[in-house]
Amino acid sequence: MFWRNLFVSKPFNSGYLPEADGHLVYYTEFGNPQGKPLLMLHGGPGGSHRAPKAKLANLRRYRVIMFDQRGCGQSLPLGKTDNNTTSDLLEDISRLLEHLKINGKIVLQGASWGSTLALLWAQKHPERVEKLLLSQIFLANDEARRWELDDAAYFYPEFIEQMNHASQDDITGYYNRLIQSDEQSKQLDAVNHYGWFERICCSLTPKFASFSEISPEQLAGNRIYMHYAAHKFFLGSNNILDASRKLKDIPVLIIHNRLDMVCPFKGAYDLHRSLNKSTLVIVPEFGHVGKLLQRTIRRYFKEELYD
Repeated sequence: MFWRNLFVSKPFNSGYLPEADGHLVYYTEFGNPQGKPLLMLHGGPGGSHRAPKAKLANLRRYRVIMFDQRGCGQSLPLGKTDNNTTSDLLEDISRLLEHLKINGKIVLQGASWGSTLALLWAQKHPERVEKLLLSQIFLANDEARRWELDDAAYFYPEFIEQMNHASQDDITGYYNRLIQSDEQSKQLDAVNHYGWFERICCSLTPKFASFSEISPEQLAGNRIYMHYAAHKFFLGSNNILDASRKLKDIPVLIIHNRLDMVCPFKGAYDLHRSLNKSTLVIVPEFGHVGKLLQRTIRRYFKEELYD
């Protein structure tokens, strides 16, 4: 146990990729430098890497790689949305592997938005992927966007109504304009309404926050998310499912809460049905995250990683 915690708290390598498009992308590595590469993709858009997640893997056997997506976490400049698209993030994955001189197959792990990126990169480079370990599936398709902007009102009508209070039927565009503004009052309006959507859908007794000020990290995360949402995540109506045949030879583990109100379970189910070699684990829990979900991820990922 001491050995594993040592390498979680102390990465053996970290740094920045060479500058590209005005961005410096931060990365870090844990575990065995000679081990099988395992790339972990964080959620969001607008999240950042979390070092403790490296404990999902056997650190004697795996070389765990994490990075902060453009504008996120320790990547610079913080909150920058120029030259920040889904295609750019996928290219950063390839640049990172090249920078680290990793040429063979890798294991890809992703949760929520991280699952989106993992699936998209695997579809572009199926010959490079040994397996996919996914949870909290977000397909970023028309159905997922419709849930956030419309269907969620079946369960949270008062909050969707509040969020719509001034958006004139363009929630993402309206709040993206506010969050990208230099006016603090507009930024606060965006964070206190649209920025609170996920937390509302993770609670049975939700309420909007009422921040009077926000940290640079909060502002950056919200700016990145709303930028992506306003541009429909830079994807077509159903990119991932339409290209699922490209993953026909790749084992895929899918773990999802039955009552995930942020990313409804149907997305995970549709993905599972579209794949030849997928295993679907349904967790009987409410919310996008939770203790039972986390325990299930640890248990199943351990079985996959220790095979």
